[in-house]
Amino acid sequence: MDTKQMITNKLALLPQHPGCYLMKDEQGVIIYVGKAKILKNRVRSYFTGSHDAKTQKMVSLIADFEYIVTSSNLEALILECNLIKKHHPRYNVLLKDDKTYPYIKITNEKHPRLIVTRKVVKDKGKYFGPYPSAYGAQQTKKLLDRLYPLRKCVTLPDKVCLYYHMGQCIAPCEKEIAAETYEDMMQQITRFLKGGHLEVKKELTVKMQDAAEQLNFERASELRDLIKHLDELMEKQTITTSDAVDRDVFGFTVDKGWMCIQILYARQGKMMERHASTFPYYGDAYDDFISFVSQYYSDNPALPKEIVLPPTEQEEEIKEMLGKWLHVNVHMPKRGLKKQMMEMAVENAKVTLEQKFRLIERDEERTVHAINNLGVALGIEGLERIEAFDNSNIQGTNPVSAMVVFTGGKPDKKEYRKYKVKTIQGANDVGTMREVIRRRYERVLKENLTLPDLILVDGGKAQMNAAIDVIENELGLYIPVAGLAKDNKHKTAQLLIGEQAEVVPLARDSQEFYLLQRIQEEVHRFAISFHRQTRSKNMFTSKLDDIPGIGEKRKKKLLKHFGSLKKIKEAEIEDFKPLGISENLAKNIKHHLQDSSENAAPEE
Repeated sequence: MDTKQMITNKLALLPQHPGCYLMKDEQGVIIYVGKAKILKNRVRSYFTGSHDAKTQKMVSLIADFEYIVTSSNLEALILECNLIKKHHPRYNVLLKDDKTYPYIKITNEKHPRLIVTRKVVKDKGKYFGPYPSAYGAQQTKKLLDRLYPLRKCVTLPDKVCLYYHMGQCIAPCEKEIAAETYEDMMQQITRFLKGGHLEVKKELTVKMQDAAEQLNFERASELRDLIKHLDELMEKQTITTSDAVDRDVFGFTVDKGWMCIQILYARQGKMMERHASTFPYYGDAYDDFISFVSQYYSDNPALPKEIVLPPTEQEEEIKEMLGKWLHVNVHMPKRGLKKQMMEMAVENAKVTLEQKFRLIERDEERTVHAINNLGVALGIEGLERIEAFDNSNIQGTNPVSAMVVFTGGKPDKKEYRKYKVKTIQGANDVGTMREVIRRRYERVLKENLTLPDLILVDGGKAQMNAAIDVIENELGLYIPVAGLAKDNKHKTAQLLIGEQAEVVPLARDSQEFYLLQRIQEEVHRFAISFHRQTRSKNMFTSKLDDIPGIGEKRKKKLLKHFGSLKKIKEAEIEDFKPLGISENLAKNIKHHLQDSSENAAPEE
């Protein structure tokens, strides 16, 4: 049965229940996870009717699907969130690990600390946030460190440190600190982080005035600076509501297959920060938006009292689902200040997405301009495909080479190639270039692959002439070859062309010169990374690799059990039995290691 017929048969069996569906490609990899109020209707919609080009591309990759029936829409939402986190499907909206938000945390220890963390665990610590930027979280922590002297050291030292002398630690390493002292400080920090900074400012002002009256001008100056820093930290608040409620306001917009979600953070009724996330989306726009919101809050221990979302036809359903799951108030305002805040979030999302498209268009214009000008400078009409080569070795060891391809001025990574040098020993850059150019273009001719419009080699006249000799005299091709020479700071300095290595006059601030710099940096990066990978593998080769019957798993078991080759060689035959190694194989291992030791060259 072919794939199309199988999918048709499975579509006919879909239930009319809520649940989640998992779309798979030919290799069985899950490429998309979705939820549905009625599975039968939602899944069938992918295979009927018309879609935009982007969604159609995803649908064309679907070779199979699975579904999981749930008892409610809420269960489907939670299951979808968990499945996305587990499988990371390429076509889902993903909140990636490296984009988690920072929190300020009071640790649950005998002597608590104040830290900034992106990792949230159930350890009875108190979390405050999330903060849209690490900078904002760090600045707030620095201010709190100056106000409340909790310990700073991860482990208690033997004697007081500099923080104690600066008045930023109460020295639990030497003094007995009462639990009430910590409790009082933690309550004040909690009050501050929940918006009570105005009260803190009043207290600091009173202390500053008292210090001045007592002629303690140094202390008064310190307190003045603290008040100033507090004002600077809080001056970003732009909107104030009368209810002093902590809320997150969401807005989103879509265009050209991309979605931008803007979050406005309001704490104690004051608009504090904003954050934007931009990504491609492939499903229904509002469904993918809700998927983002559910992932955002699924591991968030510092929930606001209220979240504000754009309105939808499924308003009551969304409110009920998120409200029951997150235990927060969900609003989709139609009027008033909350509607203005939501519209502000939407407008900010539109501006962010428009800026992204303008930047893309500007970059494309610059790239087209650069590739055209480079073609004119080199006398190459219709310059499109550039193949660039670079060699890498350390004092002649593990020599490798790499090729990168730029098409239309942009990297074409699926066309990149790596080469382990086979015929050249030592640091022979010219010989290496000859071998790699020969291997590359012999294969191009044999497999009828696309020829480049220009070959770039990293180096000067010698490397260029080696490449030209192979291309023209050995293979009978005519492809322009140019060299990229570097200065003493290892930066792109000149473009050379022809057997006499004539310098092509390019302005150092021109787009075409910037393009050459990007190409040279990219091929160098690719070659270096391949060389490190090769060298790392060679470092972990072992004498055990040459013994018949010893594969990777047995090698790891032996080294883990005995600890070193020396101890394996000194072991008795019966010592191998716990590892499931026969007597004959054990004898062979010891014999091989003994021979290799006796035949090894002595070190001088």
